[in-house]
Amino acid sequence: MSAPSHSTTQQRTYRVAVIAGDGTGPEVVREGQKVLEAAAKAEGFTLAWEPHDFSGARYLRTNELVSDKDIEALRATAAIYLGAVGHPDVPPGILEHGVLLRLRFALDQYINLRPVKLYPGVWTPLKDKTPEHIDFVVVRENTEGLYAGVGGFLRKGTPDEVALQTSVNSRKGVERCVRYAFELTRARNKRKKLTFCGKTNVLTYAHDLWQRVFQEVAKEYPDVQTDYAHVDATCMWMVKNPEWFDVIVTDNMFGDIITDLGAIIQGGMGIAAGGNVNPQGVSMFEPIGGSAPKYTGKNVINPLAAICAGGMLLEHLGERHAAARVEQAVMRLTPQLKSLAAGQMGYSTTEVGDLVARYVAEWKAT
Repeated sequence: MSAPSHSTTQQRTYRVAVIAGDGTGPEVVREGQKVLEAAAKAEGFTLAWEPHDFSGARYLRTNELVSDKDIEALRATAAIYLGAVGHPDVPPGILEHGVLLRLRFALDQYINLRPVKLYPGVWTPLKDKTPEHIDFVVVRENTEGLYAGVGGFLRKGTPDEVALQTSVNSRKGVERCVRYAFELTRARNKRKKLTFCGKTNVLTYAHDLWQRVFQEVAKEYPDVQTDYAHVDATCMWMVKNPEWFDVIVTDNMFGDIITDLGAIIQGGMGIAAGGNVNPQGVSMFEPIGGSAPKYTGKNVINPLAAICAGGMLLEHLGERHAAARVEQAVMRLTPQLKSLAAGQMGYSTTEVGDLVARYVAEWKAT
């Protein structure tokens, strides 16, 4: 399920769009690019960076977001590397809908992929849990559900106001998400267990469809163990027994919630990375945290989430050895950090990027 290579027979070259964004986004992307360049040099390929300014600052200057022309330009790239989008002077919802959701929907990035993995030396709030206990992936449907934008108001602004928000679940959308999750579970080749997270006892239409599709597709994967858990039980077990999970597949809203819980049990937003994936098209990789404007320009923000997102990008491009270099380098560094929190790492943003890039160059596969 990797993206087209966009390479030549002489030299593998990948055109990667870069959306540095707002706040600390440009700082973490800069360190991520530094690390990915080190991996590319070590593995003999080239990354051709193409910057795109889809930021809150640009919106305030020009009133422009993402146009159809922008989308077409992005379609010509191998992948997108995103820093963060969010500006304190832009009202909530404008950038989320005009940039982030616009990109996901227009490029049909129907999978949100979120590894939840505890690295060595990283603190987790879960007592007695170590890296061997926290290593699973959440596959979230990314273009339907409650985020599809279907709904409206009746008698808005009056005492009798009614607001409707409809969860959209097509068989096509559900099946392609579920099938991706089965393929990923098989490819991970760890516990080979896929859990469907839903609320079938209450969402008796939408999640009846999800459950039926899940059970039908499961017949094609007899080597994968299947399981079901209500979303509330999933949250409890992620805290109590995260080692039970290998891959979780769920809808858009529940996925949004449980992946944030996943971020905190793996150490926080400073290490959490994700991908918005179209297996047949252009995918986008990003750190989970926001733009953190109060830390802008101070060189204290943690870039590891952006670096890990870069590793996911390399994996998606098919450069698996380069991706392994990035992850192993991050795992070598994390025990040296005092904390993952901004300003408390014991290193500056730039120093963290320099160290990971150095470890990427030094790594030798065993």
